[in-house]
Parts: sequence; C-alpha cells; structure tokens
Amino acid sequence: MEFLRTARRKSLLSEIIYIGLNIALAGLVLLLVVTTGTPWAALLLVVLSKWRIFAVRPRYWFAHVESNMVDVIVGVGTVLLMYTAGQIAPGGALLTQIILAVLYVLWLLLLKPRSKHVLVSLQAAVAVVVGTMAVASVSYEWWSSAFVLFMWLIGYAAARHVLYIYSDEHTRYLSLIWGVVFAELGWVSYHLLVTYELPFGLAIKVPEITLILIGLSFVAERIFASQHANDGEIKRNDILMPVIFVTGLIAVLLLLFTSVSIGTV
Repeated sequence: MEFLRTARRKSLLSEIIYIGLNIALAGLVLLLVVTTGTPWAALLLVVLSKWRIFAVRPRYWFAHVESNMVDVIVGVGTVLLMYTAGQIAPGGALLTQIILAVLYVLWLLLLKPRSKHVLVSLQAAVAVVVGTMAVASVSYEWWSSAFVLFMWLIGYAAARHVLYIYSDEHTRYLSLIWGVVFAELGWVSYHLLVTYELPFGLAIKVPEITLILIGLSFVAERIFASQHANDGEIKRNDILMPVIFVTGLIAVLLLLFTSVSIGTV
C-alpha cells in the first residue's frame, strides 16, 4: 500500500511538473516575442522544446520528425502569428498575443496529448489553420517557391497525421498527394491573397486560402473515413452533407466575399 501511495504521489508530481513546463513554454514564447519584437528567440525555444525527437538513435530521427510535424507547425505558427500581430498593430497587439499564448497552452495540455480519432483529426485541422495563417502572414516578401514548399509541408503533415491512425499502407503516398493539392492551391493564393479581419479588433487576419483548405481537408477526411468504415466503399450518405456544406462555403467565399472590401487583396 505504501508503494501505491508513493507511486500516486510521483504521478501527481509528474503531472504538475508537466503542466507547469507547458505553461512556462507558452509564457516564455509570449515574453520573447513581446520584448524582442522579433520571432527568432521564440522560434528557437519552440524548436529546443522538441529535443526528445533526437534523443534516440539517428536512424529513428526521420520517423520522429514526421510524427511531430503537426506539433511543430502549431508551435512555429503560433510564434509567427504573435510576431505579425505586433507588426500589424504595434500599440494594440498585446491582447491578441495573450490570446494566442492561452490557445497554445490549451493545445499543449488538452488537445495534443489526445489519441481519439476525432481529436487527432482536430489536431490536424489546427495545424492547417495555424500553419497556413502563419505562412500567409509572413510570406509577402518570399519567393513563390518558398511559399508553395511550406504549403506542401503543411498539407503533407496534416494528411499523414490523420491517415496514420488508420494504419493505412498508402499513408505516405496519399499524404504526398494531399501535400501537392495544398501546394497547387497555395501557388494560386500567393498571387491573389485575400484576407479577412477578425472581430473585436484582434490583430490577425484569416486568409481565404485557409478557409478553403480546411474545408477541402474536412471533405477528404470524411471520404477516407467512409471508405475505411465500409471496406473500401464510399457511402454517399456519409459524405453528402460535408460536400454540400464545403461547396457552399467555398462558393460564398469566392463569389461574394472576394468581391467586397473585407480584408486585404
């Protein structure tokens, strides 16, 4: 019994330390961005926080990098969004940066550790949203090839993250294809980047391409889930509503909102 009590105390202590370290990481990221006015120190901190990727034999490094890509995208993307918020509204960005830090804590503590299918899909969706918003926000001086490369990486990482839970033998092949879809649409959006302002004066903007890509990713996930659940057959009833909803969303974005002055073109 004494052993069980000791183990329980150690488990509780480990949990407290884990929570404290993750809150400290988000707090330090926020502090570094606000005080330095640049993203570099915070980006280095996020990368260093993933040291366990390389705490194995070198032959496992690539596999560990792949499995942690979604988390890295969210961390790096959060830093870049904090930085660009400060550039967009230097005098009023602190609230936005604090909100981003709180959301990052929620990601680290509540969402990232989960392994249920629906939550794994949600993790990939967060990576798509944060990653594409971040890339679009800092890429105005980039070459188009760099923008396309990072969009491909986000698409590949998100698709692999979702497909891996199904243990599908074509995971890497399908992920590469989905990365190409992101890259192609990214190339188009690079030349016609439309963004929408968020309410309540938040100092970040949502690119139209982010909404399109998350919608298409949702449909793709529903198609694959239907196929997996029905022995290779895609049930129309499983995908009809997602297809209608996303098609309508994209149509509204392209035909209505793109033609009015909501964001920046």
